[in-house]
Amino acid sequence: MSAQRNKEKPYDLEERTYAFALEVRLFLRNTKWDPVSWSDIKQVLRSSGSIAANYLEALESLSPDDYLYRIRICKKEARETGLWLQLISDSNPIDESIHRSLDDLIGETSELVKIFSSIIRNKTTQNQPLP
Repeated sequence: MSAQRNKEKPYDLEERTYAFALEVRLFLRNTKWDPVSWSDIKQVLRSSGSIAANYLEALESLSPDDYLYRIRICKKEARETGLWLQLISDSNPIDESIHRSLDDLIGETSELVKIFSSIIRNKTTQNQPLP
């Protein structure tokens, strides 16, 4: 992960999900991968971008139910991204610095899952209005 990202993560979730998708792409672009991992890499590219795209959709939702549906998709995509990153990490003979970068990205997926879980919990238990 970039030094700036380790120091301070964006508070704005729209910015944070975009930054994460971008960071995944930059990381994958700068590393040579075994052909066995290519399908995993394609999947992680799709799911990491889907987190940000679905969060944008949630912000433009048409109803509270639509908002929660999109946030649930964000959570699902974050978990899926973590799975693909873990598979890439575990199935490639890569050096320690790359493993650390993957661990950082996996950690961010865990944080995003927690954030989206919290939003879901708060919106469903408190009947809060849409953002």
